Amino acid sequence: MKANQAIWPIVTMARLLEVSASGFYAWLERKPSAHARRDADLLSRIRAIYTRSRGTYGMPRIHAELAEQGIHVGRKRVARLMRDAGLRGVSRRRWISTTQRQPDARPAPDLVQRHFNADRPDQLWVADATYVPTAVGFLYLAVVLDVFSRRVVGWAMGNHLRTALMLQALDMALAQRHPNGVIHHSDQGCQYTSIAFGRRCLEAGVRPSMGSVGDCFDNAMCESFFATLECELLARCRFQTHDQARHAIFEYLESWYNLRRRHSGLGYRSPAIFEDTYRAKTQHSPEPVASCPPPASVMVERGDPPAGRGQLSSRI
Repeated sequence: MKANQAIWPIVTMARLLEVSASGFYAWLERKPSAHARRDADLLSRIRAIYTRSRGTYGMPRIHAELAEQGIHVGRKRVARLMRDAGLRGVSRRRWISTTQRQPDARPAPDLVQRHFNADRPDQLWVADATYVPTAVGFLYLAVVLDVFSRRVVGWAMGNHLRTALMLQALDMALAQRHPNGVIHHSDQGCQYTSIAFGRRCLEAGVRPSMGSVGDCFDNAMCESFFATLECELLARCRFQTHDQARHAIFEYLESWYNLRRRHSGLGYRSPAIFEDTYRAKTQHSPEPVASCPPPASVMVERGDPPAGRGQLSSRI
C-alpha cells in the first residue's frame, strides 16, 4: 500500500486487501521494534568489520571480532544479517602445481613429515614461491612462514625465479628473527636444492628439510597461505605494473596479514597478537635452550638454473 499510494487511494487498496485504513496509518507511525533496532545496530557493526577486512571476512571471523568487542551474539544471527545484507567472505579456487626438480639434485631429508606443529617461535619455518600475474608479465613472490604463528617472517619479490630470490626471503627472515637451529622446510624446487642455498643454510645454522616431489600436502601450510593470498588479494585485483603489485602485496603482508588478519588455526587471533600472547606468558619463566644439531648440507652439482627454468609451485 505504501509503494502504490501515489497511484491508488488508500481507502480503495484497504478495501481490496481487506484491511483497515486506520491500521495502515498506525503502521506508518509505528516505531521499529526493539529487536529490529538491535539488528540494525549489529548490522552496522558487521558492515564496519567487513569493510576493515577488505571484504574478505565471512561469518566465523566476523563473529570472533564481535566477541572480542564484547558483543556476544549467535553465529546464526550473524549469518542471517550478513545474508540479508549481501555480505559474503571470499572463497578459494584450485590451482595447478608446477614444481620442477633438477634430476641430479640431492634433496635434504624430510624433517617435518607433514606435522606442521611448533611449540615456540622460530622452531619450524616453511617456504615456497609463487607467481603474481600483471599486465607486463609475472612478478614472483618468495615467502618464509613461521609455523608457530603463521607469520610471514621473510619475503622477496622479483621478476625472476632464480635462487637469489629465495635467498633474499631467507636473509630477511634471519635478520628479523635471529633463530637458533630452525628447520627450513620447502619443496624440492631447484632453487632450494642449489649449492648457493645450501651453503647459506650451513652458514646460518639453518636445518634444511624438503618434502617429496609433486605432493602439495608435504608443504601444505605454505600452499594454504598462497591460497589465502590469492582469494583475498590477487583474484580481486588486476595489476597493470609490477610496482602496483609490489605495493599491494607489501601492504597485505605487513599491514594486514601479519598484524590484523584473524587466523582460524590461532583461535581467531592475528599472528602478531598470537606471538605477543605467547611472549607475555613466557617472559617470567626462562625458556630452555634448544640444542642445535649439525645442519644438513644441501648440495647439488649445479648452481642457479637458467632463466625460465625451475619454476616452483604456482598455487596462489
